[in-house]
Amino acid sequence: MSENQFSEVKYGERAIEEGSLITFPNPRPGRVYDISITLPEFTCKCPFSGYPDFATIYINYSPDEKVVELKAIKLYINSYRDRYISHEESINQILDDFVAACDPLSITIRGDFYPRGNVHTVIEVKHIKQ
Repeated sequence: MSENQFSEVKYGERAIEEGSLITFPNPRPGRVYDISITLPEFTCKCPFSGYPDFATIYINYSPDEKVVELKAIKLYINSYRDRYISHEESINQILDDFVAACDPLSITIRGDFYPRGNVHTVIEVKHIKQ
């Protein structure tokens, strides 16, 4: 294999880089129901040490007019892997982006970060449509 095969941007990396939260119309507007999504492979980097942080992200929301497409959320979440961002800011940013994309009736996002240095962190943020 040539060195160029390893240095070029791969199709998966391009998809992650371009990842955004894509939505589609709620098939049952007016009906209150919950969608639960678990993303067990979240990674980001500590802004202080540069060490990787790993978490499972739990999203539970009641859609209003729009639903988030699952492949899009996978790519969006993977875009955090090289970002230097705190636990608190990452979960709050995910909430902000999710609300901006689909304006759900309500949403709770919980980031359960793997222990590092004998510290286990869980961040939970909520939003209710006014």
